[in-house]
Amino acid sequence: MTHQAPPSRIMDMVSATRLVQTWRLKSDRVVFTNGVFDILHRGHVSYLQEAAALGHRLVVGLNSDASVKRLGKGEDRPLNNESDRAAVLEALRCVDAVVIFNEDTPLELITALQPDILAKGGDWPVHKIVGAEVVQARGGAVFSLPLVEGLSTTALVERIRNGG
Repeated sequence: MTHQAPPSRIMDMVSATRLVQTWRLKSDRVVFTNGVFDILHRGHVSYLQEAAALGHRLVVGLNSDASVKRLGKGEDRPLNNESDRAAVLEALRCVDAVVIFNEDTPLELITALQPDILAKGGDWPVHKIVGAEVVQARGGAVFSLPLVEGLSTTALVERIRNGG
């Protein structure tokens, strides 16, 4: 028996917008989140599962390599390129679509997708979450989800560099 790969869930903004419109016709509530997801760890997975549980479909906006560089996370970041990071996210059962964006923020993507729910990690207060006003203006909800204590890619990279 041969295993057939499902169609790619990594897509551009136009394709994602069409897909979201299709889901909306089925009354699916669309959740959006975004991030770098450089070295995927338990904290990321817990957060993504929690975000997905807020609705029916989860779209993840992924910072492109160029936008990660502009975020100032370090000269050698991202450690994994955008294609690899997208492929890892796509493999998660809770992720329905991955869209790589090149802008400094996901505002353009959020505006195009018009998600019902916007979620970010607990290090972001709701009033500072990019796109919150777009989602709230159409009656959607914005959540700042708790992070798993002590788990971050930056801390993990530091621990690896220090041999611990």
